[in-house]
Amino acid sequence: MTKYKVLFLDIDGTLVTPDNKIEESTKKAVAEVQSKGIEVFLATGRPLHEIDDLAAELNIRSFIGYNGANAVYKGEDIFQEPLESSLIKRYLKIAEEQGNDAVLYTNKENVFTNLEENIIQKFIEVFHFQKNQIYTPDFNLDILGITLINLKEEDVPLYEGEPGIHLSQVNVEGLTHCYDVIRDKINKGYGIQTLLKYLDIPKESSIAFGDGMNDKEMLQAVGESFAMGNGHPDIFQFAKHRTTEVTNSGIYNGLKSLGLVN
Repeated sequence: MTKYKVLFLDIDGTLVTPDNKIEESTKKAVAEVQSKGIEVFLATGRPLHEIDDLAAELNIRSFIGYNGANAVYKGEDIFQEPLESSLIKRYLKIAEEQGNDAVLYTNKENVFTNLEENIIQKFIEVFHFQKNQIYTPDFNLDILGITLINLKEEDVPLYEGEPGIHLSQVNVEGLTHCYDVIRDKINKGYGIQTLLKYLDIPKESSIAFGDGMNDKEMLQAVGESFAMGNGHPDIFQFAKHRTTEVTNSGIYNGLKSLGLVN
C-alpha cells in the first residue's frame, strides 16, 4: 500500500517528447501507478478538447487544463474559471498594436486572431490542434486561457503591466516566441489545491512532474515535485527533485526513485 494517492503530469516536454511521442517507459510507469490505485491527472496549458487521443492512450480521465482554469475528475467538470472579458479586450488591443497574434481557448475550440500566417500554422501543427476558429468578440465570455504568439522580448512587459497576471514562455523548441497568460490566482497550483481539497487528499500524498515556468505553482503545490532534465533553466529551484529528460525516461526514473515502479 502506497501513501501516494494522486499524480499530476504536465504534457509538453514532460509526458510527450519534442516529436509528440510518449516513451514506452512512460506508458509503463503510468500504467503501474494506476494499478496501485493512484489517480493520474494530465495538468496542462493545452485545451482539454484537444487531448482526447493522448488521454485515451494512457487510460486517463482526469485533467487540469488551460493552465488551471478548468478541472475534470473522472469525466466530471469540477470547476471552470473564465478570464475577464475586459482583460481579453485589453490584451487583443496590445497584440494588434504590436503585431502579435493570439489563440484564445474556450472549452470547445481554439480561437485564433489570425489563421493565415506561417507562424500560426506551425503552432497548430506542433500541438496537433483540430478545432480552430477565427476570433470574434462573441467568444469573450467563454475564454479559459490565452497563448500569445510571435512576441519579441520587448513586448512581454506590455502585457505584464496587468495586475495579477504574468506571462510564461512556452518551453517547446521553435515556439519560444509564444507565451501563456498565467493568472497569479488561477494556475496549475490553484487547480491542484482545489482538487486535493475536493478529493480530501493531503499535499504529502501528491506528486507532480513539469518542465516549464507555467508548472512553477504546480510543483510547489504537491508533496513530491520533479523538474524534467530538459526543463526551463529557472524551473529547477521550484522542484524538490530533478529527474532525467523527457527523452530519457524522466517520468519513469522519478517514480522509480519513490519506489512506485519497478
